[in-house]
Amino acid sequence: MTRPPILPPAHGEPPRRRHLLGLLRNNFIAGVVVIAPIGLTVWLIWTLVGWIDSWVLPFVPDRFNPEQYIGINLRGVGVIFFILFTFLVGALAKGFVGRSLIRLGEGLVGRMPVVRSVYSGLKQIAETVFAQTETSFDQACLIEYPRKGLWALAFISTKAKGEVARKLPPEGDIVTVFLPTTPNPTSGFLLFLPRADVIILDMKVEDAAKLVISAGLVTPPDRTRPSDQGAPTLVTGTGR
Repeated sequence: MTRPPILPPAHGEPPRRRHLLGLLRNNFIAGVVVIAPIGLTVWLIWTLVGWIDSWVLPFVPDRFNPEQYIGINLRGVGVIFFILFTFLVGALAKGFVGRSLIRLGEGLVGRMPVVRSVYSGLKQIAETVFAQTETSFDQACLIEYPRKGLWALAFISTKAKGEVARKLPPEGDIVTVFLPTTPNPTSGFLLFLPRADVIILDMKVEDAAKLVISAGLVTPPDRTRPSDQGAPTLVTGTGR
């Protein structure tokens, strides 16, 4: 009676073990996808609040600091003092006395060669960002950059004004466009383009910023309605 042949042991891990390892790996990756954004958001907020506290609390008198009474370092107290102080300064700046003090301080700063340049630049930026009533970085767009046939994602800042708008060729309405770099959108290029050369996007500015920061990995949902998909998205203006 012949014996059945003895088969060599199979190479590799048993199927059940491979299935278990794959399940554990997939669960771990799914957990990282959920935890990482939450953890990074909490860490950024916690770090920002701590940074503001470290700058503000040294200027707060001890009798107003709750830590002196409860013996516990409450993170966020400096943020509360900063908000209250900002509201107080804003209320004073609207009055006659506050405006007079501001003019006096700006007059003193205007006599300092280096400081006046820094102050005037920062003041113009703050007034443009916080006090301007016109549309500012309110639309995402596409422009042909750095050459024809290549498209880049940008943001419309304002309509070109002053000497720039006056000396540019009369090709219709000229808009100011900020072209960010990837993955750092805080740097980029300032471009002046005819409005007809700009394609307005339906996506929100926040979604466009995510697209730039992620280098195209995070694609926002298409907000265009099916009935509008065939309609051109060029802004109003004279075509090329």
